[in-house]
Amino acid sequence: MARIAIVGGGIVGCAAASWLMAEGHAVTVYERDPAGRPASTGNAGLIALPEISPLARPGVITQTPRWLLDPVGPLAVRVRDLPALTPWLLRFIASARPDRVEKAAAALAWLMSTALRDHQELARRSGMSGHMRRTGALYITASEAGYRAAKAEWDERRRHGVPAEELDAAAARRLVPALTGKFLRAFHAPESWTVTSPLAILEALRRWIGASDALVKQEVIALRPDDREVSIITAEGADLPFDRVVIAGGVWSRTLVRGLGLRVLLETERGYNTTYPSAPIDLPMPVFFSDHGFIASPLAVGLRVGGAVEMAAPEAPPNFARAAAMRTVMRRYVPDLPETGGVEWMGCRPSTPDSMPVIGADPRDPRIVFAFGHGHLGLTLSAATARHVASLIAGRPDPKLAAFGIGRFQKGRTAL
Repeated sequence: MARIAIVGGGIVGCAAASWLMAEGHAVTVYERDPAGRPASTGNAGLIALPEISPLARPGVITQTPRWLLDPVGPLAVRVRDLPALTPWLLRFIASARPDRVEKAAAALAWLMSTALRDHQELARRSGMSGHMRRTGALYITASEAGYRAAKAEWDERRRHGVPAEELDAAAARRLVPALTGKFLRAFHAPESWTVTSPLAILEALRRWIGASDALVKQEVIALRPDDREVSIITAEGADLPFDRVVIAGGVWSRTLVRGLGLRVLLETERGYNTTYPSAPIDLPMPVFFSDHGFIASPLAVGLRVGGAVEMAAPEAPPNFARAAAMRTVMRRYVPDLPETGGVEWMGCRPSTPDSMPVIGADPRDPRIVFAFGHGHLGLTLSAATARHVASLIAGRPDPKLAAFGIGRFQKGRTAL
């Protein structure tokens, strides 16, 4: 049994804590803001098994200049944050080379291959049940350019064993009758799963952890490894020793990593959504609006419309015009979407330029384990990450996990 500190009480940190506690370790989770709503709680509620395509890809790069000029487009950068974001954006562009896209997709497909089984095992370990169901998902395209881009992604996914069926608009409407607006074609992904509520899952994990008094409200500001142990230093001045430390603090992980003398490219990919508690629309499955970069998803708490990417500092004020823009676009396809009655939200997704999370040990001190940077796949990959964290703690990592190591960001190393 090891004494393990986990820095970060979001979905990844709590999944790792639950997995490790079930294996008999003494775990303490340190969360800077337990009352807050981390990024995973506002996502679309998908166990998004088909989503192995990295954001950086040749088609996206050609559209990026046009998107960047649109403050409410699918990809936006706040001008005042551009200098700080430039290293990330340059690596993003480099990651869009076809060979790097293929390597990233293959690595993500491998990580995703056990995601569903890992969620089922995490549920067993933490006592959850009835929170996931297989719904499938529909990806609609409204333009020829959108269709070509989507088809390229689905061809890539099929090469990695992700099933999908291409549909015409009439067949897509038979699956989702609410889509009365005009669009061209669609792709149906039968292996997508939906959870009842992302927030409810996080709360259930926190209750299970908190039952052992293992969830502590403290901000960790530094790590201090020595020959015997690794100590965490908190903002309150505490100096607490542990055998192992897992850094799973979202975008704030970068401060701790840099304090260890390591380089990481990790920025905030901010997402927006609107949740309608009682929308008069029946969506039997999530619907992706591929041309526009957002999704509508049915959850226990209502219909959620959200997505897109805004690169900005975590502390920058939200621009809820982005949420309004998604609602406006959705009404082209679902005219019955109400104009009022929704609750807006913004969250900070920790993202790497190559869309691959950082999962692995500190190359100079294997007692420190990294688990952050999951972007929009935090919920989807949380349980798989937890299992791999446990294997790292035990000193038995899967060799294929090396692709997700922090070494790819160190000077002299190229992406992938």
